[in-house]
Amino acid sequence: MTAPMLTLTGVAKGYGPVPALAGVDLEVARGDLLAVLGPSGCGKTTLLRCVAGFERVDAGTVEVAGRAVAGAGGHVPPHRRRVAVVPQDGALFPHLSVADNVGYGLDRAQRRGGRIAQVLELVGLGGYDRRMPHQLSGGQQQRVAVARALAPRPPLVLLDEPFSALDAQLRTGLRADVRAALRADGATGVLVTHDQGEALSMADAVAVMNGGRIVQCAAPAEVYRDPADPWVARFVGDAVLLPATADADVAVTPLGRLPLRGPSGAGAVTVLIRPEQLRLERAGDCAATVVRQTYHGHDALTTVRLADGTLLTARTLDEGTALPAGARVGVTVRGAVRAYPGSA
Repeated sequence: MTAPMLTLTGVAKGYGPVPALAGVDLEVARGDLLAVLGPSGCGKTTLLRCVAGFERVDAGTVEVAGRAVAGAGGHVPPHRRRVAVVPQDGALFPHLSVADNVGYGLDRAQRRGGRIAQVLELVGLGGYDRRMPHQLSGGQQQRVAVARALAPRPPLVLLDEPFSALDAQLRTGLRADVRAALRADGATGVLVTHDQGEALSMADAVAVMNGGRIVQCAAPAEVYRDPADPWVARFVGDAVLLPATADADVAVTPLGRLPLRGPSGAGAVTVLIRPEQLRLERAGDCAATVVRQTYHGHDALTTVRLADGTLLTARTLDEGTALPAGARVGVTVRGAVRAYPGSA
């Protein structure tokens, strides 16, 4: 079995009395892109800075390509870790051309060997080598920053929210191109982001952080479909959480008896239903009243109130499903639901 490219074991870091990282364990496989997702202040950026070497860890170890770079054996400085960082703003040198920015960390032989042109092609900027940073759009500047990071062929590339300053249309295209460039160059990446769509669409694995700890690390589909706890369920995507009573493989809920995904025992539980699992019909056994409907073009979110006052939000994809406030609808659930011990 191939050793992981990045391994963190029990990594802790604090600033005075405030713990930023509280015993982080993490592995990133070679060639994978891991997205670190979490709310502001959860420790994402501190984790990235500890891996890059910009911060010293208080406890634990960091290994890159099987080599210890932080921990009891000492602190390897950033320039000796062979870890590249793509910052949020690109941080290009304004007085250097695109080619000179990309080749900044290369020796003379590497610059003459065609590596600059190669990585510019990888990020979709072939032929831009003579341009200056001020002649580029924000998205193009970020592509140059990625090319500069890839140029020396580092084993690990760290991306610190590199798309957050761009508009939605630019972000979508750039995400796909950057992922393709990392894959084409065989690089391993760690992407820090607060954007759930970005993490789920780009990454091979997603690590969800909260309070300085990683609360779940799994494939994007698993994090969305089978979140580790109700907090992760709420944070990653839209979630409907309802109180229920589990009875073997069935949950008794305000929406009726629903099949459970996986065993849950018996007693009080909280069930997770994703909005796209809810089907609204003009009639049905479980009646509800439409509170509001928000149209998004590709879908619509409809909030309804059950007879007991419970509010639910359903995602509908069908055309012609406009429902006015006050309309009576029936609510059914498609598929099995996930249950967590305890009441909602």
